[in-house]
Amino acid sequence: MTTVGVLLESEGRERRVALTPDGAARLRKQDVEVLVEAGAGRRAWFEDVGYADAGCVVVPRGQVYADSDVLLCLRPPGDLASARPGQVLVGLLGPLGDPALAQSLAAAGLTAISLDLLPRTLSRAQSMDALTSQANVAGYKAALLAAEAYPGFFPMLMTAAGTTRPAQVLVLGAGVAGLQAIATARRLGAQVTGYDVRDAARADLASTGAAVLELSTPRAEAEGGYARELTAGEAEAQLRGMAGAVPRFDVVITTAQVPGGRPPLLVTAAALAGMRPGSVVIDLASTAEGGNVEGSIPDTRTVTTEGVTVIGAANLASTVPGAASTAYGRNVLALLAMLMPHGEVVLDLDDEILSAVTVSHGGRVVHPRVRALLDDSKEIHS
Repeated sequence: MTTVGVLLESEGRERRVALTPDGAARLRKQDVEVLVEAGAGRRAWFEDVGYADAGCVVVPRGQVYADSDVLLCLRPPGDLASARPGQVLVGLLGPLGDPALAQSLAAAGLTAISLDLLPRTLSRAQSMDALTSQANVAGYKAALLAAEAYPGFFPMLMTAAGTTRPAQVLVLGAGVAGLQAIATARRLGAQVTGYDVRDAARADLASTGAAVLELSTPRAEAEGGYARELTAGEAEAQLRGMAGAVPRFDVVITTAQVPGGRPPLLVTAAALAGMRPGSVVIDLASTAEGGNVEGSIPDTRTVTTEGVTVIGAANLASTVPGAASTAYGRNVLALLAMLMPHGEVVLDLDDEILSAVTVSHGGRVVHPRVRALLDDSKEIHS
């Protein structure tokens, strides 16, 4: 019998859990044993007793590592030395942003499967698409966070004391998070405008009822419908256009990311300086290396000298831990159904989905893009 282990997230601000009691009960019905680290779901309001009622065994972390065939997480565990060769690790491991981690996973003898590598254009992969499920949550929460931070009303209000105009909201990036942010801001009554560098996104923006921001910048669409990285000249033209457009809005929500690359800078300090006092900017792409908004700091709310609130919010899904964990757990179950078709792990690297998400196996980094990044790093340091 295969044993699946659920780890408590070791990153202190992470509140999600990789599998909920409901998801664990589904595994138990397939005769899969489930070990859950004590307290793994508590920060998402899933108590140990719920897992026990679902047929799981709640145990200390060391026993999860010692007795599990498959380990489930969201982010890479900080104690990989506790894992044993031959185990399967499933999570959002981010190997394109940290190829050295992939090397460590291979050295530990782990079969590492990273859901953020999923080929999202394949229809049969949609149920496993954790990036989409978590981006939906993040986009929803971004609009709520903006409404909370904005010192005015989102909707137009007509009262005996007069009429208050609706907030003007600009959402940069029309991927899953951006479209959800647009839809939520519109439900809150704001007047919303969207922008994206991809031609295909225009129809998506139109479907939400949002206006479309027009800039005289080139379109930039890569294979699979993703945005490609702009050239230096294209990026400069985009920044000039944004500098003129951003100050017209009360709220700006930025969501633009390039898979495996650095988020593009969209809102400069000069653009922020042009915004009205009380304006709010939410950067969903905020990282320590920089995000869409100049000066944004991950997990931090700052106020510029001009009175503009800038919130770095790269991990918003974790602030809605119950819903986000439920959605992520369903993605994991769909992956496990493919990985364990008859209750036992069968890693078919000829399958286009499994080959696309497998980072390391048999002591080697097997993902071609990650291998290429490692090779490039060796050349730079040689």
